[in-house]
Amino acid sequence: MNNNDKISPAVIRRLPKYYRYLGELTKMGLNKTSSRELSEMTGFSASQIRQDLNNFGGFGQQGFGYDVENLRNEIARILGLDKKYKIIIIGAGNIGQAIANYTGFYEADYEVVALFDKNPKLIGMSMRNALIKDIDELEEFLNVENIDIAVICTPKSVSQQVAEQLVQCGIRAIWNFAPKDLKMPDYVHVENVHLNESLFSLTYYYNQMNKKKSE
Repeated sequence: MNNNDKISPAVIRRLPKYYRYLGELTKMGLNKTSSRELSEMTGFSASQIRQDLNNFGGFGQQGFGYDVENLRNEIARILGLDKKYKIIIIGAGNIGQAIANYTGFYEADYEVVALFDKNPKLIGMSMRNALIKDIDELEEFLNVENIDIAVICTPKSVSQQVAEQLVQCGIRAIWNFAPKDLKMPDYVHVENVHLNESLFSLTYYYNQMNKKKSE
């Protein structure tokens, strides 16, 4: 197996899709699949899929294909999905509440243990089993609880400050939904999620299709 630090980020971003479709095959009761079948499901070429998986050892046999359960378990291990993770959410507004209620967290082993906000009308409420706490309790909470991932759903104006506070308290993985790219040290991994960028890309392709129809 190659050194995972040298794996292209593009490969890593394709692995969750393979994992998801293998889960669908499992639910269908299928035991075997091939790169060609995965290609039809994912939209990636069969050769691309084989190249991606070969970065981690391949997992298939010529003439047999892939054992669905085994491949899904191996991808889960590569992604770290064979472990449990504790999550906190900073910002309990619409996006924060939607994330806290996302069933996909609980199907994989992610647990939202608390949300934090400054709105007194929200403090004390629960999202599933996670209590919304006062943001002023954040530092004390992190000194006691072992949290793996923090989700930022705050306004843009305070997102960087919140992120720096999280890092000072030991957080090393941040999922950022605030409309601002965070500037963090190299030892902190940040995934910036900008919903409007995805929507703008969709709008572009929608308009391209309309132009072709009108030609």
